[in-house]
Amino acid sequence: MAITLQSADNALKSVYLDVVTEQLNTGINPFLSAIKHSSEDVSGKEVRKLAIYGVNGGIGAGTEDGNLPSAFGNNYQQMVSTLKNLYGTIEISDKAIRASQKDEGAFVNLLNAEMEGLVKSSTFNFSRMLFGDGSGVLGTVETCGNDKVYYTEDSIPFVDGMAIDFYTPQGSIIEDVSNNKIMYLDRANRCFELVHGEASGSTIPEGTLIVARGSWNNEITGLKAIFDTNRDYLYGINVAGNLWLTPYVASSVGEITEAKLQLAIDEIEKNSGSAPNFIICSWGVRRALQALFASSNTRIDTVNLAGGFTAMSYNGIPIVVDRFCPEGTLYMLNTNDFAIHQLCDWQWLEGDDGKVLKQIPGKPVYTATLVKYCELMCSRPCGQGMLTGITEA
Repeated sequence: MAITLQSADNALKSVYLDVVTEQLNTGINPFLSAIKHSSEDVSGKEVRKLAIYGVNGGIGAGTEDGNLPSAFGNNYQQMVSTLKNLYGTIEISDKAIRASQKDEGAFVNLLNAEMEGLVKSSTFNFSRMLFGDGSGVLGTVETCGNDKVYYTEDSIPFVDGMAIDFYTPQGSIIEDVSNNKIMYLDRANRCFELVHGEASGSTIPEGTLIVARGSWNNEITGLKAIFDTNRDYLYGINVAGNLWLTPYVASSVGEITEAKLQLAIDEIEKNSGSAPNFIICSWGVRRALQALFASSNTRIDTVNLAGGFTAMSYNGIPIVVDRFCPEGTLYMLNTNDFAIHQLCDWQWLEGDDGKVLKQIPGKPVYTATLVKYCELMCSRPCGQGMLTGITEA
């Protein structure tokens, strides 16, 4: 069968969409796989969720012929956040399509390669967003020299080929060096070069913010926002006047012990009424936990998680490691309190003619874009916990 643009278009819609959607929803990250995806509470371009905190006040004891308890309703606060626009784009050259016109196997390999690249890139970026604060900030410029950009934060959010922008601390984009790419990433020395070599002390000053391209304040609200002690508002609610928005945080933990783990679990349950059911940590923290369990002759059990993931566990709570979890950090979460609120699941952007493959104007290249409008929201921040400053092994 001769391969045409129409057959390629049909394959993307009828064959690849369901497969890629499944991978992006359940195969990216164990935490993402453990929380629900729902179109509930979506109103227009926003998520509006009524969060219940505290208990109903109409409960009490009394005498046999006395007055009944007065009726009090639940305590509600409306959480509001804007749906974020997540995109994934593939490109196929006209030459590649024509070269595989008479070879169906070559055409399938071409689409497979493009979709695998899309999933790989999406896995990196969407996992990164889960641990961010929605700003898209990856790090801060420390200095520039010898065509290299040196940064202050850990190198985990960076990868070769990553598209980035530069912003002033006040939030203004620096046009002449934005729309660039990271190349020759040196994790040991915390520096990288730009693809065009446009790095100098005069153009990228100290304190400049390094931001994922086009993502300035456009990413989903990740864990960093929930645990940010300097944040004034969360989901449109004043944090200072609503202590139920404050999660449990223990800093400068040092050597991890079972007593410290149990203390965190107990405090979270005391504050929220339910215990965490999911633990995320960095690689070094996981090694420290393994050493702890080995020294105390504690049996390390493993559990199977949604999405095909496997993890060790502590008192039945799965412990997963994530490359984007900050060094020396361990999160204790209740996945029942989280949800991805979405306008729709992943869909191809279609033109007026119903086609998803479109030619880039002026280029012999066709492009197709996946889109999802969603937001990550935690309905009970006080039921979550974070331990920082853990001595890694």
